[in-house]
Amino acid sequence: MENGAAQPVIVAIDGPAGTGKSSTSKAVATQLGLSYLDTGAQYRAITWWMVANAIDIDDPSAIAAVAGKPEIVSGTDPAAPTITVDGVDVSAPIRTQEVSSRVSAVSAVPEVRALITELQRTVAAGAERGIVVEGRDIGTTVLPDADLKIFLTASAEARAARRNGELKGADVNATREALIKRDAADSSRKTSPLAKADDAVEVDTTDLTLAQVIECVVTLVEEKRAGK
Repeated sequence: MENGAAQPVIVAIDGPAGTGKSSTSKAVATQLGLSYLDTGAQYRAITWWMVANAIDIDDPSAIAAVAGKPEIVSGTDPAAPTITVDGVDVSAPIRTQEVSSRVSAVSAVPEVRALITELQRTVAAGAERGIVVEGRDIGTTVLPDADLKIFLTASAEARAARRNGELKGADVNATREALIKRDAADSSRKTSPLAKADDAVEVDTTDLTLAQVIECVVTLVEEKRAGK
């Protein structure tokens, strides 16, 4: 290749909550000089907007009717990813339990998925050096032609323990139940469920440290780049 520039590479990282997706994706993007997109944050952002505007979360038609109203903008710097809704920084409020407990319901609405998927494809297409996109349906629905697809898994116990490390003072059993419930909702929804793409590389992170997972994924990306 001329002047040694690496081809832009699009990496899709999917998997359930608590597998280390975000930490891994950010670190890999940083190490390889790629952009980064947390698609879950976008679904959380639209959910936050619905809650803030008192939209009935139990009524899919009410959600669908206003899904196009909020303007969601994602900053793709892995060192400092940002997310705004109508110009307001929502990186903190989208992580509340209030949003976490409602995001599956909002995400399941087809009109919401269609809009957010389009947004994600636009961001990925605009990433000049390539991008790491993490979520639940990236390899299957959002970017089916991604250069590399990775599916992170881990036992429910390991995921709950990690999530509890993030949620100070949380009850590990309650966390485990919530994760399993969320997985079931995301895996069984009709529109782009959480699923492993046929051509995805599965990485079980149960017995790996975060550093080992990052190293594994970086190696996979570098091998893919070398073979392009």
